[in-house]
Amino acid sequence: MSDVKPLPDGYPVVSPGLAIDGAAAAIDFYKRIFGASERMRMPGPDGKIAHCELMFGNSVVMIGDPAPEMDFLDPKTVGGTPVNLHVYVEDSDAAHAAALAGGAREITPVANQFYGDRSGSFEDPWGHRWTVATHVEDVSPEEMDKRMAELFGNS
Repeated sequence: MSDVKPLPDGYPVVSPGLAIDGAAAAIDFYKRIFGASERMRMPGPDGKIAHCELMFGNSVVMIGDPAPEMDFLDPKTVGGTPVNLHVYVEDSDAAHAAALAGGAREITPVANQFYGDRSGSFEDPWGHRWTVATHVEDVSPEEMDKRMAELFGNS
């Protein structure tokens, strides 16, 4: 039996992997917008990124330029993405504004939500969708149910 751990130290159980045509620029964008830190980078041919690991707090997001031969395709190649990445930040207003200033397209403006977060969403310049949120209020399950019923007209 091997002494190798099946779940390596320093990795969460789930880590998204994003194919990004222009990964190096996207890595800089994510560092600037989310305060992500680069844990490691493996260069590929022609200045491409074969693999990069960014830390978003205690979460790992793996990024690389598309590799069609491995069926690792970016959102623009496949006509968009159904995936949204949710990121808690210290200041959702500032992160959202910085993303838009950096070329992202707004999906929803930042607003207070019935469940206690202040959040907004955008699509980054490479086609990935993000929600930035700051928790601003602790809401009990009963109050959340009440607010949701009011919001959707079921009161």
